[in-house]
Amino acid sequence: MRGLLCWLVLLFLLQPWESQLQLAGPRCHTGPLDLVFVIDSSRSVRPFEFETMRQFLVGLLRGLNVGPNATRVGVIQYSSQVQSVFPLRAFSRREDMERAIRDLVPLAQGTMTGLAIQYAMNVAFSVAEGARPPEERVPRVAVIVTDGRPQDRVAEVAAQARARGIEIYAVGVQRADVGSLRAMASPPLDEHVFLVESFDLIQEFGLQFQSRLCAIDLCAEGTHGCEHHCVNSPGSYFCRCQIGFVLQQDQRSCRAIDYCSFGNHSCQHECVSTPGGPRCHCREGHDLQPDGRSCQVRDLCNGVDHGCEFQCVSEGLSYRCLCPEGRQLQADGKSCDRCREGHVDLVLLVDGSKSVRPQNFELVKRFVNQIVDFLDVSPEGTRVGLVQFSSRVRTEFPLGRYGTAAEVKQAVLAVEYMERGTMTGLALRHMVEHSFSEAQGARPRALNVPRVGLVFTDGRSQDDISVWAARAKEEGIAMYAVGVGKAVEAELREIASEPAELHVSYAPDFGTMTHLLQNLRSSICPEEGISAGTELRSPCECESLVEFQGRTLGALESLTLNHILWGWWRGLEGK
Repeated sequence: MRGLLCWLVLLFLLQPWESQLQLAGPRCHTGPLDLVFVIDSSRSVRPFEFETMRQFLVGLLRGLNVGPNATRVGVIQYSSQVQSVFPLRAFSRREDMERAIRDLVPLAQGTMTGLAIQYAMNVAFSVAEGARPPEERVPRVAVIVTDGRPQDRVAEVAAQARARGIEIYAVGVQRADVGSLRAMASPPLDEHVFLVESFDLIQEFGLQFQSRLCAIDLCAEGTHGCEHHCVNSPGSYFCRCQIGFVLQQDQRSCRAIDYCSFGNHSCQHECVSTPGGPRCHCREGHDLQPDGRSCQVRDLCNGVDHGCEFQCVSEGLSYRCLCPEGRQLQADGKSCDRCREGHVDLVLLVDGSKSVRPQNFELVKRFVNQIVDFLDVSPEGTRVGLVQFSSRVRTEFPLGRYGTAAEVKQAVLAVEYMERGTMTGLALRHMVEHSFSEAQGARPRALNVPRVGLVFTDGRSQDDISVWAARAKEEGIAMYAVGVGKAVEAELREIASEPAELHVSYAPDFGTMTHLLQNLRSSICPEEGISAGTELRSPCECESLVEFQGRTLGALESLTLNHILWGWWRGLEGK
């Protein structure tokens, strides 16, 4: 029996190191662990010894529970310099780690162990390299394997590494300096310092190290009592709380962190503590601004279908509709009154020359639609036509084409910019000869519907305007002139009807045209006239003749009385 036992022991010792480590039993559960091997590859390590060390590392890996959420492994080698073989974040599969270790080529120079420890502390165990953050309390373990005396100082840098929470195992082989090993290792030294006579015996450390890392999964037994999370550590466990909670004195229960108890964190309204940290909250009717602290009254007009015809104004938790100056809000609280005092045939002459420029032409179209907004557009009310002119004249739509304001506005938006010259005189002629014809939709003169022409221009005309400007007024067309920018005042006055103060408007640029709207509304909408809904009658009809006769007789009687009184007064003066 004793002979058989000796053969078994001898068989065990003759097996490769990686196989012997695997015979130690099934792979143990190490729990979360960040493990970095610091390997001496100086010239004193002979090739076959380095190969033995390589097999030792491979065998040790096969006994660990490696993975992103278990043990993460990194390897660095050093001589006169330090080289990262692979960082903690590089591999999550054991096979990839083994392949990198088998491809390892020794550096074969000096022995700068202190430099290697400093690299491990500052780089290898950094979060960027794959180490888990300190707040996760995952153990950090460094295993230093060396065969000689360091050529630099190790005590001070090793103390710094231990102060940062790195547990150091120092493994010396053959010629290793015991004093240096003890200066590097973590206490207790008898559990962290290993000295073996040769690389052939390094597997003894592997078995002891593996047994120290292996631990019972106390968290899996369900007796830990942790309120949130149980975290395994070698031979023990600890409780950890979810983000936003702090561990209580019993080291098991968790309490939500009240971040706002430290102050309101510059919140304008309220500070609210959440698991992710403090958050600013605004009172009802306010929205949090991009800075995450200040609050602004909520603009309900942008968040609801308010239906306001002209303008919506937010007021706290509600909103109200406004109308332009001079227009009244209707009973529905949304629409504005329109020009209902009289019927009008309105033709707009819009300058489409190249000096206007495309972006400004869009502003002109918007301005035209704002004029349409205060008109009562209908076949029986106000009719609107639009003519664009540059070097030529184009009727965009005649008076009789559209019967609603919505149709007119849609047609205005569809108008395309002409560019080129400024033939204002040609446009006036076109208006007089064609735009106000019954064929184009103008109502017969006998109906006495006011005819209004509005010329919009931004510069000097390239042709004569005097003849057709005068002709328009002779035809009974009330002419208005709107000038912008470089428009010539003398031409605007020549185009417009008298008095010029009521019929000429000017804006210095296209962006300031809107202030002209109220003046145009007061002028285009007659205060007295044929009211909407009144039947239009020919003055030649019988009722009209009788009404005219009555007004004429009344006027003659008044004139006769005035004449008599005047003679009487003159007679008194003669006496």
